[in-house]
Amino acid sequence: MQVILLEKVANLGVLGDVVKVKDGFGRNFLIPQGKAKRATEANKAEFATRRAELEKQQAAILASAQARGEKLAGFVVSVTQKAGVDGRLFGSVTNNDIAESLKAAGHEVAKSEVRLPNGPLKTTGDHPVSVALHHDVVVNVTVSVIAEA
Repeated sequence: MQVILLEKVANLGVLGDVVKVKDGFGRNFLIPQGKAKRATEANKAEFATRRAELEKQQAAILASAQARGEKLAGFVVSVTQKAGVDGRLFGSVTNNDIAESLKAAGHEVAKSEVRLPNGPLKTTGDHPVSVALHHDVVVNVTVSVIAEA
């Protein structure tokens, strides 16, 4: 299936690229999420007329993400969790827990934006976590996991 990308998609292309993707990826992910349109002649002509508008919209989204990233960069968030005497948690700290703590601190962060490359945090202490606010804006925050008394 050939699609026209309406925004930057990781490992696929940028705004305006006509790329060939598998049918299921296009039908089930890209098109329903508004990230792409089928590459028909009518859609190509419509895209050509709307290109400047879409570029301006994507630039505004990027600027918003950069502003949020500047406020969030280097932030330290504390999460309290029950733990044993050896510092291992009873359970774990997930991206949802981190997102909720950041929201409580006044930052707008979605659960899907929090990246935990090694899986959920299972020990107390400070852990570096990256938050991907946009494809081009990834900031690092420190999650301080504290043992609950």
